Amino acid sequence: MLTEKTVKELALALGEKLTNAGLVATTAESCTGGGVAYAITEISGSSLWFDRSFVTYSNGAKTQMLDVDPELINTFGAVSKQVVNAMAIGAVKNSDADIAVAISGIAGPEGGSEEKPVGTVCIAWYNAHSGHKTESYLFVGNRSEVRTQAIRLALLGLIENADALGSAQI
Repeated sequence: MLTEKTVKELALALGEKLTNAGLVATTAESCTGGGVAYAITEISGSSLWFDRSFVTYSNGAKTQMLDVDPELINTFGAVSKQVVNAMAIGAVKNSDADIAVAISGIAGPEGGSEEKPVGTVCIAWYNAHSGHKTESYLFVGNRSEVRTQAIRLALLGLIENADALGSAQI
């Protein structure tokens, strides 16, 4: 199981990468309920490299706050690569950030299906300068463990994104 220290270390590393690259991040979260933003804002001084968080738990919030096309949700479901990609793009568009992570998933214990079982999580990383990366995962564990794994991977992806973008700007 991931510890808070591990997540905090990742948030510290992210802050260092973003600061060095002169970048600002935002988050768009559903199943993690603001957990990535919480980890980031645990770091003193994070306001220099973190703009805001969108906790868009409902489909309506995704469309209202992040401009996600309702047809995407109807066609692919809220837990899909297509929707998290649109969430990440919408988060950057509706903030002062350069990069974003978006997460939607089924943390359980209910809500899963044969097609999308409990533990299914989609994560998208987007930067305004060089595009996006979107992945789908199947995590094992209880609700808390699924959410923690998603938070950890979201932070790792933001660090990777900041590295790539920082290198591209040099």
